[in-house]
Amino acid sequence: MPPSAPAPHLLVVDDEPDLRTLYELTLIREGYRVDSAGSVQEAWQALEEARYDLLITDMRLPDGTGLELLARLEAAQRSEKAVVITAYGSPENAVEALKSGAYDYLTKPVDLRQFRAVVASALGRAPAAAEPAKVPAQTRRTAAAEGGALGRLAGGSEAMAAVRTMVGKVARSMAPVLVHGESGTGKELVARAVHELSPRHAGPFVAVNCGAIPEQLLEAEFFGHRKGAFTGAQEDRQGFFQAAHGGTLFLDEIGDLPLPMQSKLLRAIQERAVRPIGAVSEVPVDARLVSASHKDLAREVREGRFRQDLFYRLNVIRIDVPPLRERLEDLPEICRSLLERIARDAGVAPVPRIEAGALARLAEHGFPGNVRELENLLHRALALSGHDSIGAQDIGLPAGDELDTTASMPLDSLPASSPAPEPAVALPSDLQMHLDVVERDILLKALDRHRYNRTAAGASLGLSLRQMRYRMARLGIDGDSGD
Repeated sequence: MPPSAPAPHLLVVDDEPDLRTLYELTLIREGYRVDSAGSVQEAWQALEEARYDLLITDMRLPDGTGLELLARLEAAQRSEKAVVITAYGSPENAVEALKSGAYDYLTKPVDLRQFRAVVASALGRAPAAAEPAKVPAQTRRTAAAEGGALGRLAGGSEAMAAVRTMVGKVARSMAPVLVHGESGTGKELVARAVHELSPRHAGPFVAVNCGAIPEQLLEAEFFGHRKGAFTGAQEDRQGFFQAAHGGTLFLDEIGDLPLPMQSKLLRAIQERAVRPIGAVSEVPVDARLVSASHKDLAREVREGRFRQDLFYRLNVIRIDVPPLRERLEDLPEICRSLLERIARDAGVAPVPRIEAGALARLAEHGFPGNVRELENLLHRALALSGHDSIGAQDIGLPAGDELDTTASMPLDSLPASSPAPEPAVALPSDLQMHLDVVERDILLKALDRHRYNRTAAGASLGLSLRQMRYRMARLGIDGDSGD
C-alpha cells in the first residue's frame, strides 16, 4: 500500500501570541502541519528554510505589513499561496491584498468556520461542513461543451491580448472580478475563461442574468428556499450561491439589481453564507464571484443607484472588454471562428470562407451590437448563401452602411421636380427561407433587448410566451433564458 501524501505545510504570521496560538490549534485539528512567526523578518527566515503550501499573515506586523511578504514571494517567484487577515471595516486593505496576489482575505474578528473554509479552498480541499451542491441542469455548462472560452476570445489585437493576459493573471486567486464592456462584447466568455483557468475549473460555472429575474423572485433564486416557505414552495430548492459551491458564480448585468437585493448580496459575500427563505440557520457557501455590467458602476454609485460598499467588494480586479469597432483588425479571425461554430451547429460542411469584399463591407459597419450582432449577421449570411464562400451580397449591409442617404437631408434640399425613383428590390428565390431569416433576426433582436427574457421579448412583439417558444424552437434559437 503506497504511503499517504504528507499533510499540507502552513505558515501562520501574527504578532499577537493568543491569536497565533488560536490559529495554530485550529489548523492542527484539521490535520495540517503548522509553523508560526511573529514578524515579517521571522516569517521570511522561515520561508528561506522551508517550502510551504500556504502562508496566512496578518496585515499589520511590528516590522512591516503582510503585503511586504507577498511582494517578496512575488519577487522570489515562490509558489506559496497567501491568505491575508485585515482589520474589520477596511475594504481598501482587502482590495490591496487581492491586487498584490493574495488568494483570499479574512477580516477580524476571524470567524473560525470561515477560516477553515478559506484555508481548505486555498489548498484545494472541500470544506468538511459543506457538500458540493447539485447544480440545476439549466445553469451548469461544462468547459468541454463550450469548447474552451479562452479559445473563443478570438483576435490578435493589442486590446484582446491585454484581456487574455489579465484573465491568466486573475484566474489563480479568489479575488472578485468585475468585467466591464458594452452589450455583445463577450463578457460571459471572459468570465468563463477566468473559471476554466482557475483551480476551480472542475467545479460548476453558474451564470445568472440579474436583469432577467423578476424582483419578487430574486431572494429565492439567489439563496434558495425551504419547503413551505411560501405559496408554491413544494420542496427545498437550492439558490445560485449553493449551486455554484466549489466553483464560480457569474452575475451578469449586476448593475440591474435593485438596492434592497444589493444589500442582501453584500451580506452573502461578506459572510460567505446564505440563509434560504424559510430556513433558521445560514448555509456556508464557497463560490468565486465574477460580475459584469455594461453600465458605469462608479457613476451608478455617485447617482445613488448602486451601493458603494458592494461596488468596492466587486471591483477588486477589473477587466475591460473592448467594443468590436475598436479592434476591427480582429474581424477576419473572429469571422472564421464564428463561421466554424455556426456551420458546425447547423451541420454545414465544408465551412464557408468569407471573401475580402464581405470583410470590407463588415469593416464599414459601426457594430453597435458588437460581436453578438456580427454573429447574427453571419447566421443570416450562411442561411442565404448557397455557395462555399460568403460574399458582400450575402452580408445584408448596404455599401457604406447607409440605409437611407436622404433620411437626414432637409426637405428643401430635395429636388422639386419628379420624385426620386423607387429603388429596385431583389426578389428572393426562396420566399419561406427569406421570411424565416427576417423573423429570426427580429426575434434575436427582441431577445437581446430584453436580456433573453422570453416573456418580455414576446410581449414586445405581441406574442404570448407559448407562441414565442414555438417560434424559437422552429427557427433554432437557443432557449436559454431568464424567464
